Amino acid sequence: MAVCARLCGVGPSRGCRRRQQRRGPAETAAADSEPDTDPEEERIEAGSAALSGAGGDRSAGPSSPPRCSLLELPPELLVEIFASLPGTDLPSLAQVCTKFRRILHTDTIWRRRCREEYGVCENLRKLEITGVSCRDVYAKLLHRYRHILGLWQPDIGPYGGLLNVVVDGLFIIGWMYLPPHDPHVDDPMRFKPLFRIHLMERKSATVECMYGHRGPHNGHVQIVKKDEFSTKCNQTDHHRMSGGRQEEFRTWLREEWGRTLEDIFHEHMQELILMKFIYTSQYDNCLTYRRIYLPPSRPDDLIRPGLFKGTYGSHGLEIVMLSFHGKHARGTKITGDPNIPAGQQTVEIDLRHRIQLPDAESLHDFNELSRVVLEVREQVRKEQEQEQEGGPEDAEGLGQQSPQPREEPPAELAQAPGDGGAAAVAEPPAQSGQPFVLPVGVSSRNEDYPRTCRMCFYGTGLIAGHGFTSPERTPGVFVLFDEDRFGFIWLELKSFSLYSRVQAAFRNADAPSPQAFEEMLKNIQSLTS
Repeated sequence: MAVCARLCGVGPSRGCRRRQQRRGPAETAAADSEPDTDPEEERIEAGSAALSGAGGDRSAGPSSPPRCSLLELPPELLVEIFASLPGTDLPSLAQVCTKFRRILHTDTIWRRRCREEYGVCENLRKLEITGVSCRDVYAKLLHRYRHILGLWQPDIGPYGGLLNVVVDGLFIIGWMYLPPHDPHVDDPMRFKPLFRIHLMERKSATVECMYGHRGPHNGHVQIVKKDEFSTKCNQTDHHRMSGGRQEEFRTWLREEWGRTLEDIFHEHMQELILMKFIYTSQYDNCLTYRRIYLPPSRPDDLIRPGLFKGTYGSHGLEIVMLSFHGKHARGTKITGDPNIPAGQQTVEIDLRHRIQLPDAESLHDFNELSRVVLEVREQVRKEQEQEQEGGPEDAEGLGQQSPQPREEPPAELAQAPGDGGAAAVAEPPAQSGQPFVLPVGVSSRNEDYPRTCRMCFYGTGLIAGHGFTSPERTPGVFVLFDEDRFGFIWLELKSFSLYSRVQAAFRNADAPSPQAFEEMLKNIQSLTS
């Protein structure tokens, strides 16, 4: 109401009330609009009429310039003014007077709010056929469900997931994003709808479950609390197939993996796939979702943070969020598996310890790479001990130059002068890329990895037994290929994971603050710890 009062040119001062008391019956009748019964609205209306000259302040001199209130403006101009205000302010504005209330029923105002606030670009005039106004779309659909727009992680045990809720035309749709089929990490993401909300009549919005292969059916969405909501299917029989569970499994396998069970010869991989189907299908799209944010970006980040698809052996492709935290970078699982569940920190990169790889010929020798990495791990251990004994400032003086391979690298790969040694994290010139090849004996799901890299850093990867038992961090090498691809060599597992950036654009996914992002990471990790 205070905002509305300022728009009308009046305020809650005693002067306004004195001018209101000076008005007589004739002056009251000359007001531009009929006031409501609320005393506060009568005060605002009376003050507006006083300022417009229908009983103004008698102390004003004859030379005072004429003053105008919003009430004296023509309706078409008021429509333009109101349409430029946030939709959340318009209900308060409607309480000022009946004239404002009548004008706020103009669909032009709400059509503009739908377009500017929610990106609805469809021809909303078509709604007139169904008897639904743009005001109904804004109030009963877009504004009501605005809190579920953005990125979410479903609570599906260790598997997690990535849900993007968006305004799509005259619908709100929840799209589940799926990695491409293993091992094609550079392919685009796949997605399928899980639910949709739309307004087909003036009463209320309709929620429909989209799970299964029998079309939309009755569903329900409930906002549990801030940054959490749940979905429920009211007709789970629509999820069943005539061929029973065997047909459902084969259909799911083709969609999830792009192959049949006969195509998968690895027995352990077959067990993991069957386990995931049994576990995830029991939910029947009755899920709880928790909000996740994209990581904030800073100018000094090694590369742009964000979401990446990564290869995880028999578990297939998973989604990982890369974020930067001062002298460290972290890869957090958005989707997971029975060994390392979603929400856990799969890799951590120490940006203070850059590794100079052996030359291409020596890099084929796994023992040579292992020697370099283990020497860095020992150096890191000593620094951590010194930090615990004497504080971080004592460890600052320790050399952070990573151990060099036995053979000197070619001159063109030597470090440029003045770049700060191994602790520097700034991106080197493009021409300083060095040859890269996986050592003999290191397995990779995708052999189509880049053959040159920009730089490498010491890191640790999280491994565990089935059911997240006996988790431990083991040494490895973070390999930066380019802005959109990186890799990680798991030294103990003798395996290599290749990661490729998710290129999709997500709205309503930015964290309100760095603190909110850090809190989000803690929350999703605590759910599976």
